[in-house]
Amino acid sequence: MPRPGFVLDVDRSTPPILFWRGENFSLERLPADRSRVIYPAEPLPGLADVDGEIRDALLNPIDMDPLPALLEPDMKLTICFDDASLTLPKMRRPDNRQRIIEAVLDLAAAAGVDDIHLIAALGLHRRMHDYELRHVLGDRVFDAFHPRGMLYQHDAEDYDNLAVIGETDQGEVVEINKRVADSDLVVYANVNQVAMDGGWKSITTGVASYRCLSFHHNAHTLQNTRSLMDRHHSDLHKSVWRMGKVLQDHGPTIFTVETTINNEAFPSPFEFLSKREWEWTARDRALYLATTKSLNRTPSRIARKIFHGIEAPYALTSVQAGFTPSVHERTLEHVHAQHLVPVEGQTDILTLGVPFISPYNPEGVMNPILVMCMGLGYMFNMYRGKPLVREGGVVIMTHPTYREFNPVHHPSYIDFFDEVLADTTDPVVMGEKWEKKYAEDEWYRHLYRTGNAYHGVHPFYAWYWGAHGQQWAGKVIIVGGDPPTVRRLGFTPASTMDDAFEIASDVVGRSPTISHLHLPSVLVADVA
Repeated sequence: MPRPGFVLDVDRSTPPILFWRGENFSLERLPADRSRVIYPAEPLPGLADVDGEIRDALLNPIDMDPLPALLEPDMKLTICFDDASLTLPKMRRPDNRQRIIEAVLDLAAAAGVDDIHLIAALGLHRRMHDYELRHVLGDRVFDAFHPRGMLYQHDAEDYDNLAVIGETDQGEVVEINKRVADSDLVVYANVNQVAMDGGWKSITTGVASYRCLSFHHNAHTLQNTRSLMDRHHSDLHKSVWRMGKVLQDHGPTIFTVETTINNEAFPSPFEFLSKREWEWTARDRALYLATTKSLNRTPSRIARKIFHGIEAPYALTSVQAGFTPSVHERTLEHVHAQHLVPVEGQTDILTLGVPFISPYNPEGVMNPILVMCMGLGYMFNMYRGKPLVREGGVVIMTHPTYREFNPVHHPSYIDFFDEVLADTTDPVVMGEKWEKKYAEDEWYRHLYRTGNAYHGVHPFYAWYWGAHGQQWAGKVIIVGGDPPTVRRLGFTPASTMDDAFEIASDVVGRSPTISHLHLPSVLVADVA
């Protein structure tokens, strides 16, 4: 069995620790005798017969009839699938979603079903490029469905093709894609990279309207989401599960297929990224030095292209199908088996090396809003129980935080940075004062619907994602970032890690305890 994750107490013999810095890395020495590093578990072994396991899950589902028993010749069958925000980095072909959809299509063909639509569950994300769809679905599926208009992407602004299913007991409107709502059977093909994803969230986010999403993607809800990775302490997930009950009672029959993957994110020659530093061989050290020196000479746009071109050798660790809540509980067991690392207590400072990628910039630049989202939204929330840092403590992130945006993917982010953040960084205030303007802007709406832009409201949602971390931390410091840009975010810039510790001393004193979340491999600190 692979080694589990563990906590290293730093002493004077501990080598420098690897930190991501966007499209580069650095090695940082952490203070001895009061620092610790939380390392992820090594990758779990993958299933030997992936296609066989998928077929078995479809034929032996959890708390539902086998898929062939649900298929009839004259039915409307809709297959929804996760978009390009998963996986990070993108999965080496064939993708899990391709394997699931091909297996479902084979069974549908055997049953004589010919009214089949495939829908990318975008939510308010940008439309996928054709080459991204082809990568996720494979040539066979793409070539069979895309030319005939039977493969397309959800449009949360196409009001002629949205349908209200009902309301929760708290007045949350469940409004989803009309084709999905009118289907006799919906199959959802999922890949779960973290515990936050899957379950009812797939439908109530992926094929929902802006109105539906706004009930759980807002500042108040995210401030009261005490861990995105633990749905029982997440107001977002509580809202999503209320909506799921409405879907269960009044919506179409949904047959969920969820898969889990291990955390083997980087192929050769990046193996050193996933190793523990004191176990680096001479070859690993040489690779690190050669990689960083090369990246130092490479323009950021070229380095970005190299990193986004990585295809991860993830292995499938489980597949389960059937009734959504039952399936998701089984999924979480497998996710936790890979990700959970027991940790005792909190510390004064949390350090985070922020990488080049987040769910909202596949193929694009990590703009400043996404640095905030990735650091205080995703990475800060990689815990169960309690945050790694105490309330009022300091979060230190490393990232170049350049004032750079992809104008095709993130047009509203540019105006958000210049207009909204110049006015306020408070998520509640900006939501009340500015969100409607961006959400209803016709130009942003046009770019979302016809191009490859995120919805106009999306920078607000990215900012809300970090609302709990922003509220929890007494100070946030970014090492190596462009100072004016960092200050616009409401954070404090620092040139070096030592400078950051000095700045942090105003909040946590001269001898603070420190926790470092070691990436790239995904982990969730189970903090007692």
